[in-house]
Amino acid sequence: MNNTRTKRRILYLCQAGLIAALYVVLTMAVGAIGLSGGAIQLRVSEALCVLVAFMPAAIPGLTVGCLVANLATACLWQDVLFGTLATLIGALGGRLLRKHAYLVPLPTVLANTVIVPLVLAYAYHAPEGLGFLVLTVGAGEILSAYVLGLALLFALRRHGRRLFGEW
Repeated sequence: MNNTRTKRRILYLCQAGLIAALYVVLTMAVGAIGLSGGAIQLRVSEALCVLVAFMPAAIPGLTVGCLVANLATACLWQDVLFGTLATLIGALGGRLLRKHAYLVPLPTVLANTVIVPLVLAYAYHAPEGLGFLVLTVGAGEILSAYVLGLALLFALRRHGRRLFGEW
């Protein structure tokens, strides 16, 4: 195997691992104040969804990060499985839309707004009702993925290459 190819694989794994670790840390930090799960959630780690616009390694990074965060917070198996699936769907969709900055967070918002309330309603038997859960989870996703995510995206676009080099 040639040296350049090996370096690219190592870089890919390091980027994915770092993103996964950041996702877990952010989820756990926000979880400490009770906002990373439940009917009203602001999962700040969802802002990282915009990283798919810069690097394909963000797809497995976000997915593994979500999986580990859900396992670490003692979620039910349905939440671990379907929450992780929502993150994977969002990351794949965001990667496809990477040329349209304002659309990159959209698949994450949509996937989580559809899937997570169903998990909360049916796996956790949340008493709030599906409509309320769609509104609260959707609002949290808009704040974290769109507002914080786009702020991160534009900051990285402006300063990222200087800080991190070429992606």
